[in-house]
Amino acid sequence: MLVGTKFKGIDFYNTEELLTEEEKMVRDTIREWVDEKVIPIIEKHYMEGTFPMHLIPEMAELGIFGATLPEKYGCANLNNVAYGLIMQELERGDSGIRSFASVQSALVMYPIYEFGSEEQKNYWLPKLAKGEKIGCFGLTEPDFGSNPGGLRTKAEYKNGGFVLNGTKMWITNGSIADVAVVWAKLDGVIRGFLVEKGTPGFETQEMKGKHSLRASVTSELIFQDCWIPEENLLPKTNGLKSALMCLTQARYGIAWGAIGAAMACFETALEYAKTRIQFDKPIASFQLVQEKLVYMLTEITKAQLLCIQLGRLKDQGKATYVQVSLAKRNNVYHALEIARLARDILGANGILNEYPVMRHMNNLESVKTYEGTHDIHTLIIGEYITGFSAFK
Repeated sequence: MLVGTKFKGIDFYNTEELLTEEEKMVRDTIREWVDEKVIPIIEKHYMEGTFPMHLIPEMAELGIFGATLPEKYGCANLNNVAYGLIMQELERGDSGIRSFASVQSALVMYPIYEFGSEEQKNYWLPKLAKGEKIGCFGLTEPDFGSNPGGLRTKAEYKNGGFVLNGTKMWITNGSIADVAVVWAKLDGVIRGFLVEKGTPGFETQEMKGKHSLRASVTSELIFQDCWIPEENLLPKTNGLKSALMCLTQARYGIAWGAIGAAMACFETALEYAKTRIQFDKPIASFQLVQEKLVYMLTEITKAQLLCIQLGRLKDQGKATYVQVSLAKRNNVYHALEIARLARDILGANGILNEYPVMRHMNNLESVKTYEGTHDIHTLIIGEYITGFSAFK
């Protein structure tokens, strides 16, 4: 989308009729904010490889962080469809903006809410909701991405607390986080720990040289004889399942976010095709261009219906992690294909930062990989429908 234009939405199947007034209001509020505050500045941050930190207080003011959590912790208590629409609009701006909010909400606030003590919840959740504190989620390691159960980070009970040793890799928000939700093996069982910035033995290193998610902070977390007090253990965590529950929350938001990126690319390609003249007429009049645009609209429409029903199931407590895997796998795959087709329609202009297409395309290459690769989600669904695990 060109800077200065207002996004009207893409809704071929009248999915607007499936939304409540509150859901539409939430979406429209975030949509307007993205148009006014994100899109005008995001290309500059992407090119410079910086995250727009000044947006964090505004995101907090909008109630984005931990949006589905109870009001008693300073959160908005929205339903899951409204939360999904927030993720959609944020990623229409940039995957890095959605990633920040997704990590803060689904991978930091959610585990504290779900597995933390009441003291931990009362202390951290209001601060995270207000954007006064930033969090990150430390599960992935240099040698263990798709196989998180093999993680090597260890926790040992010592001197009335825990000593952590290990390394985490590809951690969104890592170098700017005030607290890290870190997963480590304690007596052979994976548990969650809260590690605060500045704790002796805890260091972060920002990862540079990225071609993707450049407007996002990605870091390595290093723990070397890092001692934390006993009360920093998330007491209700018990095994890899606890960490995977957090990933399910994040994957749900990603499924919605991919729709936003796809819509941005489709709108850009459509408007460009209507005005780009070749052989004395707009390229939108050519059959091959129309075929690309039809594919884009079709997949966006299918993704919208998929996510709305998934959100309804989630609000009813009926959604399964397999259903979330299907939505993440499908929507990100097609969003990336849509971005590639949009770049193709724009031709050489598609690589310029005058348009958002190449930025979205590069970002979606990472989104296709993180929170479970396309292939991993294929195997999750495959195991469910056949009863046979293909992981080992």
